[in-house]
Parts: sequence; structure tokens; C-alpha cells
Amino acid sequence: MTPSAILESALYVTDLDAAEAFYTGVLGLDLLGKVDGRHLFFRCGSGVLLIFNAEATKVPPAPDARLKVPPHGAVGEGHLCFAASADEIARWKTHLEAKKIAIESEFEWPQGGRSIYIRDPSGNSIEFAEPRIWGI
Repeated sequence: MTPSAILESALYVTDLDAAEAFYTGVLGLDLLGKVDGRHLFFRCGSGVLLIFNAEATKVPPAPDARLKVPPHGAVGEGHLCFAASADEIARWKTHLEAKKIAIESEFEWPQGGRSIYIRDPSGNSIEFAEPRIWGI
């Protein structure tokens, strides 16, 4: 057995309001769900991006909870990469600069393909890269 795809990915943030403004207002993702103080869920293509308040996710569910999601969380800055064509990366760069989002790094990979990196308001590393960097 081998998993066929990643259905959801999670990042952990310190400020959910700033994260919501960034992921909707800057990146244009559609908000699927929200629980104040706990999480934001966004649609991204065929997958879902989960943004959590890390401290809230460390709390075990109540014994009578309807959804018994086990505690989880991370400390420190995470990383997420969005797939983008070379043309889309150029457009993202222009869009991000217009929104006053600093491009932290930009380069061509030795095996081919380009990436740009930015930071979200909680310091997570956000990358836009051509899928060919992984031979896709």
C-alpha cells in the first residue's frame, strides 16, 4: 500500500486573525471553516490547508467529544510549498510585491525549476515552486 496523494497539510500560527487576512487577502484561498481561537481551514486545489493555533490543538478532546481528534501541534516555523508554473511564479512575485510581501529567496534549482520563498505573519516559510523540481 502507498498513499496516493496528500489530502491536507497543516501549519501552526500564533495569530489566527493575521493568518486569515494573509491566506485570504494575499494568497486568495477560500475559507472552508473556522473556529475562533482554534483553527482556519482553506481550500487549495484538490486539497485542504489547515491553519491551527498550536496551543489549542494540544488540548485533548473531552471524553464525550463528537470528534475525537488526538492532540497535535508543532513549535517553531513550518514550511509549505504551493505548485506554480514558471509564468505563475512571475505573476506571484509581482502580486506579492504589490501587497508589500518581501520575497525572502528566489532561485533556480540545479535540476531545473524555479522557487520563490516568503513568510506568513507567524514566520512560516511559504514557497511557490515549479513541480519539476521534484520531477513532476
